Amino acid sequence: MKKSDLLVLLALGALWGASFLFMRMGANQFGGMALAGMRAIGAAICSIPLLASRQRLAELRANWWPVTLIGLSNSALPFVLFSYAATSLPSGLSAIFDAIAPLLVAASGWLWLGEKLNLSRASGLLIGLLGVVWLIGGSIGFGHGGAGTGWAMAACVGANLCYTFGAHYSQRHLRRVTPLTVAIGSQFAAAIMLLPFTLWLWPAKTPDAQAWLAMLGLAAGCTSLAYVLFYRLMAHAGSGPAMAVLYLIPVFGVLWGALFLGETVTLAMAGGCSVILLGVALTTGMLRLRGVTKLRGATEEA
Repeated sequence: MKKSDLLVLLALGALWGASFLFMRMGANQFGGMALAGMRAIGAAICSIPLLASRQRLAELRANWWPVTLIGLSNSALPFVLFSYAATSLPSGLSAIFDAIAPLLVAASGWLWLGEKLNLSRASGLLIGLLGVVWLIGGSIGFGHGGAGTGWAMAACVGANLCYTFGAHYSQRHLRRVTPLTVAIGSQFAAAIMLLPFTLWLWPAKTPDAQAWLAMLGLAAGCTSLAYVLFYRLMAHAGSGPAMAVLYLIPVFGVLWGALFLGETVTLAMAGGCSVILLGVALTTGMLRLRGVTKLRGATEEA
């Protein structure tokens, strides 16, 4: 990977990790729904210049329905669920939960779509699951507990289930559409879907300047700019290196929470994060076990 691509990768990990910091800073004042709506609306506004392309507009017109579904599953619902979680969970803990998406994609592909798993990927799924159990049990047991925390953790898992559906759906129905077109169109779709709920659930007390700055950073930096950087990295370095950002998001999420919000990094968080990332590394092929046999009778090199 070139140095310029490496810098983009680090910037992207820092931005997506910071999204959990900004949600934590703004969620209690805006409320989960209003913050999610403003994030989508702000990102859509920032993306308007990128629509100045006949090709993108033609692609959006021809694929408006699948792009809308991606907007629902990859933006609108996850934004709401993570923003709700941010009202009670530390930002670093929410960021760690974001790392389970590749595990869910691999598991659902194996269970329902007949995709084959070799021993490396199967081991990664099991290890990742154990990491999630460790993280949830340890976090509830070491100071982050309560009914609200339980629901917030469920919301994080729900957001990743939405990402899982979006990954499979886009692979089947949007493979021939330019990825940046999907990203832009999905943000506009999410903004339209969340607008009425944002107006309906707008906070009675106007959020302060810090909350507004957090919202702007979330919309412009962590959403609009981050998508542009991600697809630039995909184009220059390929999908494999680009997916390495999955390992940086929880690291930066925990780092920003500790630096700017004084969040404590517990043993449960550190251990759960390490085990989950090991599972993700095996599941995505970043790490491999040698001489393994595919499940369901097919064989291949690990």
